[in-house]
Amino acid sequence: MDVRQIKGIVPYEIVESLEKRGLEKFTPPQEAAISSGLLDGSSIVVASPTASGKTLIAELAAAYSIIAKGKKAVYIAPMRALVEEKYSEFKAAYPYVKSVMSIGDMDSNDPWLSNYSMIFVSTEKFDSLIRHGIDWLPSVGCIVFDEVHMLDDPSRGATLELLMTKLKDITDAQMIALSATIGNANEIAEWMGAKLVESDYRPVKLRKGVVLDNKVYYKLGKARDRDEDSIEELKGGAQLQEIRIVEDTLKRGKQALIFYSSRRNAEAGAERIGAAISPTLTADDKIRLNELSDRVLGVLESPTQQCIKLSKAVKNGVAFHHAGLLNAQRGYIEQAFRDNIIKAVCSTTTLGLGVNLPAHTVLVKEVHRYDGFGSSKIGINEVTQLFGRAGRPKYDTEGRALLLATSKELMKRLYKEYIEGELEPVSSSLGIAPILRTHILAFIAEDFLNSVDSINAFMAKTFYGFQYRDLWEIKQNVRSILRELGEWEFIEDRNGELVATRLGRRVSELYIDPLSAKWIVDSLKKQRDIIGSLFMITNTLEMRPYVKATEEGLSRYVMYRSTMPSTSIFDSQGSFDYAVYEPERAFTTALMLYDWMNEVHEKELVEKYSITPGALYVKLTNADWLVYSSIELAKLVHVPIHDLVNVNVRLKYGIKEELLDLVRLEQIGRVRARALFNNGIRTVDDIRNNRERVTRVLGKDIAQKVFSQID
Repeated sequence: MDVRQIKGIVPYEIVESLEKRGLEKFTPPQEAAISSGLLDGSSIVVASPTASGKTLIAELAAAYSIIAKGKKAVYIAPMRALVEEKYSEFKAAYPYVKSVMSIGDMDSNDPWLSNYSMIFVSTEKFDSLIRHGIDWLPSVGCIVFDEVHMLDDPSRGATLELLMTKLKDITDAQMIALSATIGNANEIAEWMGAKLVESDYRPVKLRKGVVLDNKVYYKLGKARDRDEDSIEELKGGAQLQEIRIVEDTLKRGKQALIFYSSRRNAEAGAERIGAAISPTLTADDKIRLNELSDRVLGVLESPTQQCIKLSKAVKNGVAFHHAGLLNAQRGYIEQAFRDNIIKAVCSTTTLGLGVNLPAHTVLVKEVHRYDGFGSSKIGINEVTQLFGRAGRPKYDTEGRALLLATSKELMKRLYKEYIEGELEPVSSSLGIAPILRTHILAFIAEDFLNSVDSINAFMAKTFYGFQYRDLWEIKQNVRSILRELGEWEFIEDRNGELVATRLGRRVSELYIDPLSAKWIVDSLKKQRDIIGSLFMITNTLEMRPYVKATEEGLSRYVMYRSTMPSTSIFDSQGSFDYAVYEPERAFTTALMLYDWMNEVHEKELVEKYSITPGALYVKLTNADWLVYSSIELAKLVHVPIHDLVNVNVRLKYGIKEELLDLVRLEQIGRVRARALFNNGIRTVDDIRNNRERVTRVLGKDIAQKVFSQID
């Protein structure tokens, strides 16, 4: 189907945008979606491989809703990186459409969003916006759910499912659901009341194979059944198969993406591969890689061991990529890979799902990973998702997706399971009670559902209700949760109508688990020093996973438990009343935050608490939110907040109390405040009265920006 065939059906701006990007023909899934009523407002589930054109289907629906109907459109994705990527793409394609991205502050209805036509949000952010009572929902004509297979994700699937159910219930918007890996797309389409577009079309041919003894087997069976391309000898001299695969890829002038089961394995893989391919780099490659290496190393004022390790790997043309990296480092690596500066990236499998880094060759090196209890096998859907990164439409005519085997038996098993195997069906994850607890409180706080019967009726409309029909277990969970919420004084029954208390409504708005809120509210009323306040926020579900308990953490926790009075946060019952069973680790996490507030350097924190720089900043971000939430709850239960406000500012900047006055000014953070203090500038008044000295410490440009705030 030619693009010009929709002229006259859609506004000329849409056709113009497509033609400017050189799009002349629609792919089969795109054509099928249009034929299924995409431009007539029909809701559609699209299940087709990576790079088959799913995003353009969503784009057409959204742009048509905005330009032709004068309605808003919302794009919802589970991962921040994906939201940012799609926002950038849409803004480039339709610069005249007022587009915006909202993925931050969970305690706001962001009223300014009403001024925008195309809104990109994360799943949790849109759920939070609805909790805060946005008034522009009726003006939304199209809602896109990307990566809808996340419905069965244990941690995030329930929020997606309940959000989809709620939006089906309260809006008449067209809904577009996208995924490359749904084994039961027809079931999801039926649940949504949507039409199904299912396709195996892929613009770049994908060859899937298993590597054994430096040969790729693309087809198994008897020799007479194989064609001449069934077996491929890998070029190169390395005996280690993962290195041989990268060597072979580089000899083709292509790049490789290797997925490992853990961060440690990804880092070790990058070191091995880098040492092997470094001699093959050109002089120009080395110049660009050295520049990139310096940028990666210089992200922090004082590099950590991980920064040094990453910098060394990058010099050799390889990078590792996982959640422990700093955002800036990830950004540098991703762009350098797209620019063909980095030749191979070694990534964790879980992170690979959210990062759009296509390559000619993808190797899934390990199909088992640690799941918190033991080693578990990666599912077919996830491996298929990773395989989908192979083959770039702009650069490749084919891509390779490979697995590694150490024996013929294993090769046959891997081939049967992951190459010949069918995609797994997506199942509801709504039966997880803690997640359900948060949403039931939100339903009541929003005045969306106000009785046991209405909650149960809503649950029957969910994907869980559609799949299992029997709601006995969910009804039991609902009853138990309502009893808890009542005991905690977050809801009350007023003549048969469930109503959120002022406290319960605020807990819902703050987007924290009611159990965490109960622990915080009770802890606020007890004796706390600074470490006690930090333990109050770390001993919550939101701060998991905690750092490992150190010897200092264990001994100081025991000391606090034995010496603090029974009226303190460390009383004899402790956190066990709140179903959080790792108080020593939570306490050690509190000590890490305390060290940060006392200006211990990032490098030392990373080493002392065995945490990555990226994970450290995630913990600091979560802690900032929980302290803010504690302050908001303290106001409602009439507890003084002065100490918490100080903790909040000190956590934000990582400073001792003596620097609080200085950091009130923009341009002055942790490092500059300490430099000023050490030079006798200790207050804002000192800045006003010692301009020459301030200029000498900060430099002329920064000093002028500081002075402009106090003049």
